[in-house]
Amino acid sequence: MTKLYLSYRETLKGRKIKMTDVELAKKRGEEHLKEILPAIEKTFVYDDTAYHLPIAFALTGTAVHDQNTAREVFLKTGNNPIVASEFLLAEKTAKRGRENAPYTGFIADTVIRKLGYSLVDGSILGLALVIGSSESPGTAAAICRELQEKYMLTFLAGPVIPALLNNGVRLGLEYRLVPLGSTPASGVHFVDVIARVAMMFGGVTPGDAQRLLMYAAERAKAIVIVFPGLSDDEIALVDGMRLLGIPILSVGDYRGGAWIPVAAEDAVRKGMEEKGIRVNVTAIPIPMGCSPAFEGKSIRKEEMYVEFGGGRSPAFELLRTRPAGEIEDGRVTVIGPEIDSMKEGSANPLGILIDVAGKSMKKDYEPVLERRIHNFVNYGEGTWHVAQRDLIWVRISKEAVAKGVRIEHLGKLLASKFRMDFPQLLDAVAVTLITDPVKVAAAKKEAERVYEERDARIKGMRDNDVNTYYSCTLCQTFAPNHVCVITPERPALCGAISWLDGKIAYEISPAGANQPVEKGTEINALNGEFDGVNRFVRKASHGEIDRCSLYSVMEYPMTCCGCFEAIALMLPEVNGIMVVNREFKGVTPSGMSFSTLAGTIGGGAQTPGFAGISKNYILSDRFLQGEGGIGRLVWIPSQLKEELRDRLEQKLSDKGLSGFFDKIADETKATTFEELIVYLEKVGHPALTMKPLV
Repeated sequence: MTKLYLSYRETLKGRKIKMTDVELAKKRGEEHLKEILPAIEKTFVYDDTAYHLPIAFALTGTAVHDQNTAREVFLKTGNNPIVASEFLLAEKTAKRGRENAPYTGFIADTVIRKLGYSLVDGSILGLALVIGSSESPGTAAAICRELQEKYMLTFLAGPVIPALLNNGVRLGLEYRLVPLGSTPASGVHFVDVIARVAMMFGGVTPGDAQRLLMYAAERAKAIVIVFPGLSDDEIALVDGMRLLGIPILSVGDYRGGAWIPVAAEDAVRKGMEEKGIRVNVTAIPIPMGCSPAFEGKSIRKEEMYVEFGGGRSPAFELLRTRPAGEIEDGRVTVIGPEIDSMKEGSANPLGILIDVAGKSMKKDYEPVLERRIHNFVNYGEGTWHVAQRDLIWVRISKEAVAKGVRIEHLGKLLASKFRMDFPQLLDAVAVTLITDPVKVAAAKKEAERVYEERDARIKGMRDNDVNTYYSCTLCQTFAPNHVCVITPERPALCGAISWLDGKIAYEISPAGANQPVEKGTEINALNGEFDGVNRFVRKASHGEIDRCSLYSVMEYPMTCCGCFEAIALMLPEVNGIMVVNREFKGVTPSGMSFSTLAGTIGGGAQTPGFAGISKNYILSDRFLQGEGGIGRLVWIPSQLKEELRDRLEQKLSDKGLSGFFDKIADETKATTFEELIVYLEKVGHPALTMKPLV
């Protein structure tokens, strides 16, 4: 057994818990230096991260890749047991590879960035680690279910994982129950997630240990629930987490020190109280769980009992405003066969009609609220939904049907969630679900007419048509100085909020994260700089950002929080702009991966030459027009290129750039600058003859 924790073992001797004695560890560090890292080979590193060994990197600013650097960092951090655990686990992973399913091991940067919007929009209220060995699998399952229902993203480490699996609990990121590893030591990945969130979204500079600790204590709403069965080394690891302001809830025989002893049924409540996490969960009277924790799940074909739409049958959804007198609040009506009359495995027609009424409700709000149908259906533990309008695809699982779930319950879920989430806006909600083929076809025609009317109202809206843009400061939960400015032609960089969404969100919640931004006087039309926008950004960024250009990547670009869908960056070597999306795993011609690039620009930073963007911004006429717009686009990953193909080719054709699509390189054409230059010269890319970027 390595002696990485020797100082701590002596400190812990004779007691279950003792506050970590950093000074004692420092004094003994020299004495035991020869024995500290005997097992570690010359190199060890995690894949899919720009943050090296994230905890050590966040605390010291040193990228640890070898034994000598590991020794240096270990001493610099006072023989910190969390850092020691990180070194050992990284070395073990490098030597033996990751554990097999269901264990996730180290979680990639791209996954954390994808979670970024959920971490700030209220669908994830905090983070939890459940570690150790529960004497009763049912007890652990109940705690995890409560964490799911209370909007917590939960990580698991050690024997609790097989216990949950044996108790029929579904695990995985899609269920917000993340099985890190088979031993409690894997709980160190819980800390490296917090460290990377601080650096990605919070603007914490690697090496600024004090700011990291403050950020973790004040902004990372994290708790740890400990079951028995931990060794002294593992106790030291968990106890070290208290330095990050994380309360340790002890369910079992650990007593003393600063851990909080609790009964199992009180653990979640007490932990959330300690971190000031408040959530009101109202149970919906249906025979399945309902929580954002189930939103990421999928229902595979072999798991489904019945499906609707998805090209296999006609299906649509429509939300309509009605006079209050026409709606009976909470009424759910099913027109046509119920699920017990449908053949298992069959595809059936479905119409989802949501009728709403409220004194503050406006017709313009309909499409925004209608998009929430997607979220709410996915909140059901046994229901699944993709797409929108008349392209929807809905599945209900065999397991849910076996528990008694019917189509009627889908209606009850929707009616309840709309009333819960929009209490100030909606006074009444009624849901009609149509499964009769003839009536679905007739109602679908009416829905298509409404879709066309909506499109006509917003089609062609331009930035010049409005004097007010909208801000989004949701991400200030993690990136205190980041301000997103949303215009009709530039969606939020996360891709989740349009100008119309921002406008409606402000009208619904005037004190919320989406505020009106008066453009004011034009300073630079080409770059999209306005004095009103500058004033707003200066104030909302707490004085950190003085100027902001909405259409430029080089001059005062918008700040980035970290949950952007893609990154645009200039490549002066080829006089062009490259875009890389977070799903791309390879190395770009810049010599950097998405993770590495993202690690340089997040946390509310304004970085000339780099811009976080949404995918749809590429299709905008305002796409980096300060540098020449779409004509500068020289490289984009093939997956994203294919995703945008139809719309991008149409956009290029409308701009008189037919044939330009094939001139844009991807990783199949060029992976280095040298290859990119050759390809662009071969196809005659216009960027090569445009005005020099620098």
